[in-house]
Amino acid sequence: MQDIIVTIAAALALGLVARELHIPPLVGFLGAGFLLHFLGFSAFDGLERVSDLGVVLLLFTIGLKFDLRSLLQPEAYGTAALHMISSVLVGAGTIGLAAVIGVVSLDGGLGTIGLLGFALSFSSTVLVVKVLEDRSDDGSYYGQIAIAILVIQDIAAVAFITVAGEEPPSLWAFALVLLIPAAWVLRRLLNRVGRGELLVLFGVVMALGPGYVAFESVGIHGDLGALVMGLLFAGHPRSTELSKSLFSVKELFLVAFFVVIGLQAIPTWADLGMALVLCVILIPFNFLSFFLMGRLFGLRNRTSIRTSLALSNFSEFALIVVAVGTANGVFEDSWLTVTAVAVAISMIVSSLTNSYSLQIVGRLDEVLPDENEAKLRPPDRPIDTGTAEVVVLGMGRIGRGAYERLVDRGGLSVIGVDNDHLVVEDLKGEKFNVLEGDATDHEFWHRIVVGGTARTVILAMAIHDSNTFALEQLRIAGFDGAIAAVVQRQDQADALTAAGVHTVINIYGGSGAEVADAAMRLPTKRRPDSGADRTGT
Repeated sequence: MQDIIVTIAAALALGLVARELHIPPLVGFLGAGFLLHFLGFSAFDGLERVSDLGVVLLLFTIGLKFDLRSLLQPEAYGTAALHMISSVLVGAGTIGLAAVIGVVSLDGGLGTIGLLGFALSFSSTVLVVKVLEDRSDDGSYYGQIAIAILVIQDIAAVAFITVAGEEPPSLWAFALVLLIPAAWVLRRLLNRVGRGELLVLFGVVMALGPGYVAFESVGIHGDLGALVMGLLFAGHPRSTELSKSLFSVKELFLVAFFVVIGLQAIPTWADLGMALVLCVILIPFNFLSFFLMGRLFGLRNRTSIRTSLALSNFSEFALIVVAVGTANGVFEDSWLTVTAVAVAISMIVSSLTNSYSLQIVGRLDEVLPDENEAKLRPPDRPIDTGTAEVVVLGMGRIGRGAYERLVDRGGLSVIGVDNDHLVVEDLKGEKFNVLEGDATDHEFWHRIVVGGTARTVILAMAIHDSNTFALEQLRIAGFDGAIAAVVQRQDQADALTAAGVHTVINIYGGSGAEVADAAMRLPTKRRPDSGADRTGT
């Protein structure tokens, strides 16, 4: 019990220190692992299992929010393939050169060096998704590209681990196709689960049961199963709600993951030196490679930079690949320590750089040549509101109602904006003038071109912070038209009014009066035993 308390307390203490230094808390969790190992502590029984559970839930929630169509985009599969090839070559060359000049000892030929380069070609799924979620960028265009690349890399890593295992996958692996019809039943069960702890429990069981355990039982890495299970629930009306319900549980378990990374081993000076060499050479190369690939496949400078910053790190899968190689006698044991230290350093560097991603993007965007808009991918081209007089941000029930009233009764030209692809497609089918875009994404505001005819913006998003962010961006852009917003509480209304919003409507404010008015219009019939008969007057 003492080891458990010390580990948790160390993670909390260094997480708070990191927060006070305005860097991601996960850097503090990594530091806690290093500190505990230095002080002679080791992972207590069950810590690695908790860590594994955090990764499983993370991959499951990735699947819940992931758009499978992203995998079919050339900016995803093309970038993933070309980067992996170039990264393996550069990584193998770096390791080979280090071995030649005596920085590190290495038994084996080109195959061994190439396998180490392959291990270091992956980006960290856990870290990247954590960074994206912390900034609410997991649904953004660059976030979806980054996640698509990670999914492709993870599939390649799991394929290697499966092939390199002591036993090949069982013939029963073909039975996993039955998960597709089973998902039809499970998706309907999700409709009846309700909310609260039952929803959390449902998500955990789906990730671990038909996800992790089903794949492990037939000889395929269970992490892939968790991801696939999440994908089978993607698009369900409650998939976002399910993901949010698992958020706190997943975050708590992922603390164990970062602590375990730090607890891997105490490196020698030679191990530390080799890990630093790998980071100094390969992390900048990864950034440049991802950036150039993004530009090659039609991404804007800003999108390419943000994607590159997110992906420029080493993956936890590198540890697994090297561990498999070590177990099979391909590598010396010291390479597991070198890889663990390199992964940890890359995570720290990546966390710090992503904390200042907007500043880095701004500086680089100023010096890079402008893009040819005609060659950009359609989702990354400027968003033009055209001749619309009113722009509605958020096309849920409130936004749609405002749109219809402005068009039908006001006779105005209106354009709606929403970040949900399915909502946008449905509205387009109903002849709404609507664009797909995320008003909570900084890149949206760098792409949008508000026509000179737009004189009113309505902030109709369901989350107050989203409306506040959009208001800040409108002020930065110098928009001088009228702004209206919806709120759910009086304190929100007061804050927006103080910020200069011209009209603020509390969506619940008039509900009581409307219910009373409707009730008074209903026909009534006096019961014989009511009124004076009951009061005795």
